Amino acid sequence: MPAESGTARSLNKSAAKNAFSRQDRQLLDLHGVLVDGLADMFGKHCEVVLHSLADPNRSVLKVANGGLSGCQVGAPIGEPALRLLPELERQGEAQWLTCFTQSRLGTPMKSSVQLLRDLQGEAIGLLCINLHLGAPFHELMADFLPRVAERAEVSPENFNNNVEELVTLTVERTIDAINADPDVANNAKNKQIVTTLYEKGIFDIKDAIAMVSNKLNISKHTVYLYIRQKKRDDEEPSPHQENP
Repeated sequence: MPAESGTARSLNKSAAKNAFSRQDRQLLDLHGVLVDGLADMFGKHCEVVLHSLADPNRSVLKVANGGLSGCQVGAPIGEPALRLLPELERQGEAQWLTCFTQSRLGTPMKSSVQLLRDLQGEAIGLLCINLHLGAPFHELMADFLPRVAERAEVSPENFNNNVEELVTLTVERTIDAINADPDVANNAKNKQIVTTLYEKGIFDIKDAIAMVSNKLNISKHTVYLYIRQKKRDDEEPSPHQENP
């Protein structure tokens, strides 16, 4: 009798669970929400597939952009995922593998496969992300760039290297926004800037008051004054508030 392959052992181990428990199915369903999210993130040339290992012949539970390879719900598990399954199980906690494969139609893909386990650590499913590299480069890149109509609405996301940079960027943007606001009088702009920065929590950061005073060319005492006035205003009851 031929020796049992690693893939067969992995599948037989999963099949030994017989019918997956309700908890197993719930865990797989929870991962299902990632399918559409990942496909939306990486674009129309990225196929995302959720597999159950309960029945390899009807493995696919959910798929996004399945038209790229013809993959459909209820389809059997593919050869690349089968081939990677034993290696994924051997890795223990490192349950993610990335490699170059081919789709069912023979097109090149970069694939990442994550092994999904139940609460006892047994394999119950796979989450596969397949980026189809046969697509024209400009189409692949188009999914990572804002459309022309959206570019004006894109807000920059900053990953600041230090606290000083965070405060500086926040202060500069606040100054620009308030200076451009025609509803704020010129002699009230500094106070409004300090008030806005207080609401953003900037003054919870050490040395922020000194940095703000230098940026606005006002004294630290003035910054403290504006902060005290803001706190006092926040503590005062609204004139429309009824007396108890």
